[in-house]
Amino acid sequence: MAAVSLVPPAIAQISKKSKEAKGPRALGLLELSSDGKAHLIPIAIMVDGKFYDAGAYKASPVPLALWSETVYEGEKTGVPQGLFTVGGALQRTPGNWLAEGKWRPAGSEIKTKKPESSKPKMGDEDEGPPTLRRGSSDKPDSAKTTPAPSTPPADDKKTVPASAPPAASSPQPQTASKDNPPAAKAPDEASSGANDDDPNRPILKRGKPETEAVERPQVGASTGVPRRPVAPGSKPDTKSDSKSGVKIVTQQTIPAISDAHGPDPRPYSYDIKPEEEQKYRKGMLALASKALLARVKETTPSVPGTKPARPASARRPAKTEQPTFDDVQFRAFDLWNTNEPVFVLSATAHMSQSADSAQPTPTYYVTFVAKNNIYDELIKLYAGVTDDHHLDQIPRLELIDAVDADGDGRGELLFRRISDAGSAWGVYRAGADQLFPLFEGTPGP
Repeated sequence: MAAVSLVPPAIAQISKKSKEAKGPRALGLLELSSDGKAHLIPIAIMVDGKFYDAGAYKASPVPLALWSETVYEGEKTGVPQGLFTVGGALQRTPGNWLAEGKWRPAGSEIKTKKPESSKPKMGDEDEGPPTLRRGSSDKPDSAKTTPAPSTPPADDKKTVPASAPPAASSPQPQTASKDNPPAAKAPDEASSGANDDDPNRPILKRGKPETEAVERPQVGASTGVPRRPVAPGSKPDTKSDSKSGVKIVTQQTIPAISDAHGPDPRPYSYDIKPEEEQKYRKGMLALASKALLARVKETTPSVPGTKPARPASARRPAKTEQPTFDDVQFRAFDLWNTNEPVFVLSATAHMSQSADSAQPTPTYYVTFVAKNNIYDELIKLYAGVTDDHHLDQIPRLELIDAVDADGDGRGELLFRRISDAGSAWGVYRAGADQLFPLFEGTPGP
């Protein structure tokens, strides 16, 4: 009876969880430069449990995932890195969108300024960087200054900072003339675009974007998107060549999620000891070698006119040629939060060229995904082997990171798919014995 009584709550929890993970939930890739610039590449958007291309979904004219003031949370292997607020979108080629905006790293939140006391301050104190405001209501009361009118005059193109010093002497009253027209009232803030006025539009924001006012550029302008300032508290990490003295700008990529009702992020990294890493790395390379040799045997054409094979009794055991791996990358993830690691190995490989072969051997690209079972044995989930001449059949997969793309609390693997037709994005879920595609984009330039 006790077991039966536990069934209804479990079913209720499952149905409630599936009901919450409906979206809209947008996935993008942030490219952060060391000079402070940041832009976002839309990847996929989930609506009602289905994935769509984020660069094409509701692109009228700007895709829903790139509407102005949409907030994305950058997550490196599930760990929050900061917030990115979309400022404007630009279509580089048909269907190829890019968004620029303001990046605020985690831990650099802007502190709200405490209200100033009525007593005058003594001495020079560091009040932080000046802020731009419309009008000035906290100017010091001095006998030498003219009382501020109810509607402060403002220039049409300038905003007076709050820290502007008072005038050195009492200003003389001025009369309107041809050279000195009367000051005009400050214009109201520009109204939002047509997308922001739609009350039925889905919301993709997580948290509050910024505490300071952010200038909203014209969305979809043909002249591009204006540059954004460096996020507060961050310093450009540019490197310079010691010989030429030219600054080298480095760049890092971070997956980003925008979801107003999604689960809290959690880390997907798997803590592994160095000796265990070497053990699993060696086992993954052995499995990758078998997959590569099978692929080489499958793609190597048979040469006509060769001598028939000798009988098995007179045949000497041939030495199996082993590939040479380069640029080996090995990563371990805990995608299900169950302390069951999923390993991803990617590398380039070469086979030694025979003496009678005039053509150079191709470069092979290997991507191998596996997990270990209860007996600590590696179980293959995916084995992708391709080369320069077969990218039209099997694309090359480059691992980006682990990210919760569907908002169910579990991690998925984000890959860049490279083929002859171009590059695209792919999101895959690790199952018991294989990878399941959740989203595969259309290749483009």
